[in-house]
Amino acid sequence: MKLLDLLGLAFARLGSSRMRAALTMLGVIIGVASVIALVAVGQGASSRVTTRLQGLGTNLLTITPGSTTTGGVRGAAGSASSLTTEDATSVASLPGVAASEPEVSTQKVVVAGSQNTTTNIIGTNPNYPAVRAYDMWQGSFLNWASLDQSLRVAVLGATTASDLGLGPSSLGSEIAIAGLPFTVIGIMQPKGGTGFANPDDQILVPLTTLQKYFVSGDTVRQIGVSVATTDQMTLVSAEIEADLRSRHGLSGTAADDFTITNQAQLLSTVSSVTGTLTLLLAGIASISLIVGGIGIMNIMLVSVRERTREIGIRKAIGARGRDILAQFLVEALTLSLLGGVIGGAIGVVVSLAIDSAAGWQFTFNPTTLVVALGFSAAVGVIFGVWPARQAAALDPIAALRYE
Repeated sequence: MKLLDLLGLAFARLGSSRMRAALTMLGVIIGVASVIALVAVGQGASSRVTTRLQGLGTNLLTITPGSTTTGGVRGAAGSASSLTTEDATSVASLPGVAASEPEVSTQKVVVAGSQNTTTNIIGTNPNYPAVRAYDMWQGSFLNWASLDQSLRVAVLGATTASDLGLGPSSLGSEIAIAGLPFTVIGIMQPKGGTGFANPDDQILVPLTTLQKYFVSGDTVRQIGVSVATTDQMTLVSAEIEADLRSRHGLSGTAADDFTITNQAQLLSTVSSVTGTLTLLLAGIASISLIVGGIGIMNIMLVSVRERTREIGIRKAIGARGRDILAQFLVEALTLSLLGGVIGGAIGVVVSLAIDSAAGWQFTFNPTTLVVALGFSAAVGVIFGVWPARQAAALDPIAALRYE
């Protein structure tokens, strides 16, 4: 029989028992929809995390202090005071370093008119936007003169400006940081973020100003370094390590009293982890496809039993065993593919809804849909073979006598 004839017979059979066909396809629909939705959500989450990490800076290396040891108890990473502003100046002069910025931070209450908030106050230098990939929305950033003269000027993050009710017209106005007046000279473009580590919830002031009024000493919380090109990341990291070890007087066997974090390596690790989790989710969801295949096999076996006499008549008028085999295989394949198409559409809609609710960018790879449909077709063929073979093997005389 021709394929079109077989498809016509399959759709006619499905049309005569719509409820049974719908219930049979349900397992495949759920399986395909789950695979597509979970993979799309996993890819969306991965894209969100990657975008956030890339937004931290361009070709970024972050140097943080080591940990303290008190009474044999090791403190948390960054608890030592092993980095200084002189270290930042030395690092900035190394080959391959495009820019560097030291950071000192504290939390203070900030008041603007009748509004107030508690936020991070970060002391840094004019290289901060270049290293951390920030753009100005209004006004200007800190300059070297403000650093040299320890001026009380401030640049606000987008969230902080919103919390204080400040906008473009607020440039030149005064805010109080821990009771001290500061002049607002700029507001930065938002990066997007929430929670404790919101990159938009901060105020930038000259490093020398923060050290003069709020944090004494010349130690820094971290040093951000922007490397000139991506392929120099590893080399520059090694140069920084050698320079800081020499400056800190560390011998060949002594452990580093600082840590260098490579953004590229962090991105690679995150991508690997999220990719593995996405595959795991897809694998779990595909189990329901197998369950759907078992449902197809069960219904096809019942169909063979119900249509025994029909099969006998077809064989009596000249149908060959392979024709009967093809007929039942095409029916099983049609069931699984229809379920796959419907499940694919539902999966795309569900993943779009979840990404929208989570605030992620919708990420959909058509390859996922193709693979899911291919898998559902394979399920239909695999679980349809046994019923089809049973139908093809029926003896026509016995089938004609069957009631």
